[in-house]
Amino acid sequence: MDNVTPENKPSEAPASHQAGTGLADQPEGGTPAAGEDIYAACRREITIEIPADVVEEERERMVKAYTSQARVPGFRKGKVPGSVVKNRFSDKIQEDLLESLVPQYFRVAVMQSGHQPISAPNITNLKAEPGQPIVFTAHFDVMPEFELGDYKKISVEKPEVSISDEEVETELAKLRESQAAYDAITEERAAKDGDFAQVSFEATPKDPVAGSEPAKPVHMDEVLVEIAAPNTIAEFTENIRGMKVGDEKNFDVNYVQDFHDPRLAGKSFGYKVKLNGIKKKTTPELTDAFVKELNPEFTSVDDLKTRIRENMEHQRFHEADHAAKEQLIEQLIAAHEFPVPQSMVEHHIDLRLERGLRALAAQGMRTEDMKRLDFPRLRAAQRDAATKEVKSGILLHKVADAEKIEVNDEELNEEIMALAHQSQQTPEAVKKQLSENNGLDRIRARMRGEKALNFLYNRPE
Repeated sequence: MDNVTPENKPSEAPASHQAGTGLADQPEGGTPAAGEDIYAACRREITIEIPADVVEEERERMVKAYTSQARVPGFRKGKVPGSVVKNRFSDKIQEDLLESLVPQYFRVAVMQSGHQPISAPNITNLKAEPGQPIVFTAHFDVMPEFELGDYKKISVEKPEVSISDEEVETELAKLRESQAAYDAITEERAAKDGDFAQVSFEATPKDPVAGSEPAKPVHMDEVLVEIAAPNTIAEFTENIRGMKVGDEKNFDVNYVQDFHDPRLAGKSFGYKVKLNGIKKKTTPELTDAFVKELNPEFTSVDDLKTRIRENMEHQRFHEADHAAKEQLIEQLIAAHEFPVPQSMVEHHIDLRLERGLRALAAQGMRTEDMKRLDFPRLRAAQRDAATKEVKSGILLHKVADAEKIEVNDEELNEEIMALAHQSQQTPEAVKKQLSENNGLDRIRARMRGEKALNFLYNRPE
């Protein structure tokens, strides 16, 4: 243990090429053995002593400051005796004393020791008795020390992307389907196969859980059911077929155990269905006129096909490129064995959980439901993925050092412009926000890591 030890803010290693971020992600590897501290190698501690005369001098300075400002009944402002101030504000003075001296002496001790903390210190074993030196132990994380291996031997196969004519035609069919019209059939007739039945219904569970209150029926005002379609439940087709507008019918549906919706799988519901209308679906023909109406930028069907192919190629190349870079990172990590700082892992877990919670909120989950989530389990499920992100970030940072890769101000400003466009703010406003919490340094570090990854990926064989 060191006896002495600059207060640096936790440094951000280059962001890794991140994979999944959802709360459902599962641990990718094993768990440490019971009692094993896998983070100890990146943890340092120093014991610091603040001399008694320094403590007393600072205490007297604070007493004078309190004396000039304190308001105590029976005394005029600025005329309160020091002894009264010491007694009345002793706890607050002691708190201010520690807040003033502990960080100051921690910074000095760290500079003397040569350590470079990447986390705020955790203070333990604090002793601050009257007339005695202040003694405390500071625990903090440092970056791991290891030699960068021969990263230039790592390579992955670049993806080759092609889009078939059949895939383009499938996308065209989907586009036509999205523009389909549903016109009401005015003639009085029964619903038949191929029709779209406009129905309202109530669904009541027929197998309630024992001891629970009966479930309330679920009511839907307007649902379109394509009669005899492959995805339409057989009971709906069989019962709605032959109904006329205004007819009502009751029937049961027994959902199979492997039904795609887990809320219905293996359950039985009683349905009360009313046919409110019959509609016919009309899909537009694929013509130049249709294409021009769809988007004035397109002049012909061939023009649309070209754009669809280009978009599909771009998307597929992006996905394949991402997967190939993930393989490269896996190889890079596998070639290096080193410990990681716990503070960085916990930070990445926080980021992953934050992204997951935002996704759940976007899907409609209520805040009160989020509060009931099992956060210890969720954190544990994210630990391996977060550790991988930290390791890849550290390794890419070292590669950037070795190759003298940097992010210049012009590149940083371009990124700020892009962020401003995405958030619909001015670049000046975005830059100001980022400057307030070391955001610019974090973005520069992320971009530097991305440049290092691209260097490895695009390096000639």
